[in-house]
This record gives sequence, structure tokens and C-alpha cells, in this order.
Amino acid sequence: MRLALRADLGACIAGLWHGDLPVLRSTEAAELTSSRLSACYPLAPYSNRLGFRRFRWLGRDHTTQPNFDDNPHSVHGVAWQRPWQVVEQSTSRAELAYTHSGDAHWPFDFALRQVVELTPESLTLRLHITNHAEVAQPVGLGWHPYFPKRSRSRLHIELTDRWESDASGLPTRKLPQSGIDADIAHLEFDHCFEGWRGEAKIRDEKLRLGLSSSLPYLVVFTPQTKPYYCVEPVSHVSNAIHMADPLAHGLRKLAPGESFEAWMTLGVATV
Repeated sequence: MRLALRADLGACIAGLWHGDLPVLRSTEAAELTSSRLSACYPLAPYSNRLGFRRFRWLGRDHTTQPNFDDNPHSVHGVAWQRPWQVVEQSTSRAELAYTHSGDAHWPFDFALRQVVELTPESLTLRLHITNHAEVAQPVGLGWHPYFPKRSRSRLHIELTDRWESDASGLPTRKLPQSGIDADIAHLEFDHCFEGWRGEAKIRDEKLRLGLSSSLPYLVVFTPQTKPYYCVEPVSHVSNAIHMADPLAHGLRKLAPGESFEAWMTLGVATV
């Protein structure tokens, strides 16, 4: 296994390889030009879409900024578009850090750490966020891995519900979903899912992958016209901050000085 990191591009993983075979969508570190083109990047302090770049929290109105082409919403938080610092590194482990001062993209101060651990059979990522603001703030965490689409790419995931979305990608209602078990070529998802149990099994003619996480939700994105697909562990439903009870949909309310941690592990084996 070989891993390439770019701390300066949102602490993203540029590439992950098993021998010469890409496990994730992979680019050599020196050739990567943005975190959006990477293999995987962290999502903080929220995942997916924040509706129409505004929200109300503890009786105050806040705004965010455009950060994803002409999307009407802010997307994936701020950490993936900011430079991080390398705190520690070795041949099998790295720790990276980012400190955020409230700005037009996110109004609250926080500190993030990401730990990356590589073994011959797995990749483990850990995120730790601490609220440095003087008030409680809403927080969500996650990761956005991109998997290369191969001729026999297939998903098997045990879950219970799917959030339907409007044309702009915001969730509208929850419907029963009796798991996912199909070839990627037959799927057209850009949805958040609930009731995830066990490993998400990601397989093709070359690799068998098992994705597990402490986070209870998954965003699955299977664009028909792209050479990749995404299976993203996240802590909350997309746009949870606009729901009647955000905390009931996974968003965390962190008091000043309080922290929240998450992890994901990707097991890797050849066919």
C-alpha cells in the first residue's frame, strides 16, 4: 500500500495504491491541483450542502459563501479548501492540523486534527474537532472518498432509509430503502442514507474493499457520466441545520471547549 497526502490542499489524500493499482481515484501528489480532484478529503464543520448559504443558530442569522462552482448552496464545509499543517509524519502515520478563525465561510472558531494510518491491508482516518468559539456551534464531520469505476464495480450496503432530494440537492423526505446491492452501472444515486449497518462492501474485478466508520450516515453518489463513484461516511443528514430538529438528524451541538471525534477504515484485499 502507498499513500500520497497534500496537507496544503485541504489535508486531502492525493492517491492510494495497492502496488500499482489505484484503490481510490489517485493522482501523484506533485501533480494534484485541487482537493476536489483528489482521492479523498475531510468534511468539516458540515458535510454535503448547507442550504442557500445561510442558517439560523441560537437565535442569530448567519451566512456562508459560494465554494462549489455556481451551486446555490455552500458545500462540504471549509476544511477541504484550506491549507493544513503537518504535525507529525512517518512511513505509516501522519497527523495534520487546521485552526479556523471565524470568517465569511464559517462564523465560528474551531480546531481540527486528522490522523492518517496505513497498514499493508487498510487505511484508517480519524478526525477530531474542538469548538474554540465563545458560544456553542453546530458541527458535522465526514469524508469524501472517490472510488475508480471499473467494469464490475459493485456495492453491497445494509441500510434502511433514503432521503429524496429536490432539484438543487437538498433532502425533502425520507423513504424506506432495503439496502443497496447492485452494480454501479445500474445505480443513479446522489442521496443521503440512514440505518447503515456493518461494512459497506465495495468490489470489482481487481479489489475487495470494506468500509466501516463510527459515523451513522452514508452519502452515495454514482454519476453515470463520471469515471468514479463515492461512498461517504458522514455524521448527519445533508442540510440537517435547516431541519426542525437538527440534532435528531445527526448534527452536533458543541459547547465551548467541547470536542467530537470520528473515524473511518477502508480494508483492502485483492481478488
